[in-house]
Amino acid sequence: MDLGLQGKSVIITGGGSNIGRAITLGFAREGANLTVADIAVEQAEQVAEEARKLGASDAQVIQTDVTDFDAVGKMVEAARKKYGRIDVLVNNVGWDRLMFFSKTTPDLWERIIQINFLSVLNCTKQVLDTMIEQKEGAIVSISSDASRQGEPTEAVYGGMKAAVNSFMKTVARENGRFGIRCNVVCPGITVAEKPEELSEQSMWKTRDVDFSEDQLEKIAKVMPLKKIGRPDDIVGAVLYFASNKVAGHATGQVLSVSGGYSMIG
Repeated sequence: MDLGLQGKSVIITGGGSNIGRAITLGFAREGANLTVADIAVEQAEQVAEEARKLGASDAQVIQTDVTDFDAVGKMVEAARKKYGRIDVLVNNVGWDRLMFFSKTTPDLWERIIQINFLSVLNCTKQVLDTMIEQKEGAIVSISSDASRQGEPTEAVYGGMKAAVNSFMKTVARENGRFGIRCNVVCPGITVAEKPEELSEQSMWKTRDVDFSEDQLEKIAKVMPLKKIGRPDDIVGAVLYFASNKVAGHATGQVLSVSGGYSMIG
C-alpha cells in the first residue's frame, strides 16, 4: 500500500540505533527525505547510507543532543532548510537503567527525565511553528508499555513515558485545528538481533546485565504471542500514524505494540 510518504520531510530522533534505526529504514523504503538526529554520528551515518540504498529520497545526519533545546532548534532548522518543510517528527529517543526505585538516586532520575521527557518537549516545541504555518504535520512519540501499568525496576522511566502519553494528547487537542496529528506508540521489551543495530549509547549494549538470553526466553513464554519484540515490529505502527493517507483521522491515540504485554482498551 502506498502510504503517501514519498518525498515527505521526516525527523527521527535517535534514528541510528535499535527501534530508531528500524524506523529510519522503514521511512526510507517509503521514499521519504530523512533527518536522522542522533548523538552517535558514526552509527547514524551508517544507517543514513543504508537508508539511501533502500530508497530514501535523501538522508542527512545532524548530531543532536535532544536534551539541549538550542541544539534541537538548530537540527530542526537544518531539516526545514534542506527539505523546505517538516512533515513528520518521530520522538524516538529513550533510555533507562533498570533498578528498584529504592536503589535509585536523584542524578539517575534527572538523566531519565531529560532523555525520556524533556527531549520530547524540546523536539515538539521546535517543530510546532513550522507545522502550524504549513497547516499540516504528524508527530509520533515512542513511549513504552511501562507507561500503561506499573513495571518493577522502571518507576521513573514509566512515569516519564506516561507523561509523554498525556503530553501528546494535550498537544493533539491544542493543534488539531492546524491539521497537526499527535499519536503515541508503546513498545514492550524490544531487542535488536545484531550488535551493529546498536550505538554505544544504547541501554541494550549492556542488556546481558539486565536481561540474559535465558531471561528473555522466559519472558517470551509468558507473552501472548510467545516472542520478544524486535525493532521491525514497531515500524508499521509508526508509519501508520505518520501517514495522512491512512491515519488522517487518528490523533491523540496511544497504541501498544508489545506482543500483548498490555491489553488496555
